[in-house]
Amino acid sequence: MGLNGGMNASEAGPPADQGGELPAVAPQLRALRRRAGLTLEAAARAAGLSPAHLSRLETGHRQPSLPMLLALARIYGTTVSELLGETVPERDAIVRSADMEPTRAGGWTYFQAGASGRGMQALRVRAPYGSQGDIVRVHPGEEWLYVLKGRLRLRLGDAVHLLAPGDSAHFDSLTPHRLAAEDHDGVELLFVHTLLQSPTATMCLGPLTGELP
Repeated sequence: MGLNGGMNASEAGPPADQGGELPAVAPQLRALRRRAGLTLEAAARAAGLSPAHLSRLETGHRQPSLPMLLALARIYGTTVSELLGETVPERDAIVRSADMEPTRAGGWTYFQAGASGRGMQALRVRAPYGSQGDIVRVHPGEEWLYVLKGRLRLRLGDAVHLLAPGDSAHFDSLTPHRLAAEDHDGVELLFVHTLLQSPTATMCLGPLTGELP
């Protein structure tokens, strides 16, 4: 249901009593949303639904369409299979250094330091001086970073912080933020963020180019 009280086309879906094939989806939808740390309102906004419609999905009064399941799986950092309550293959808990292939995004180089498809994403990041310095990001979720080498200039809202090696920051990603290397040698950090609706392409590293160095 949109803000004006009307039903959006994307929210259309069969009532739960028509077919009754997906009763187990409702509690799974709620559990995965909570695991992702999303409020009903935030998840609905990210999926293009009204909170009332998402609530009906979570209580089993309506069945989600496949496009809805795909959107919610992306937002919750999971798969449609897990949303449907199917057994998810066990993910490898260990990420070897040799398997961390570098990827470039907006001038930054980052290495995947955690497993994909989880509620958090861990990266090792290298940022050269002058890259991304004029880009301010705002998106749902939380971010934690730890400076390994060099100095980082972190802007959170109206405040500017200079972080040295060993310093860390943990903040709500809805706070406007900007990250930039302070020194000409660049900066290297560990970076963890909750996925929510923020895949690599939209987080503060800038648009994903898919180019390898």
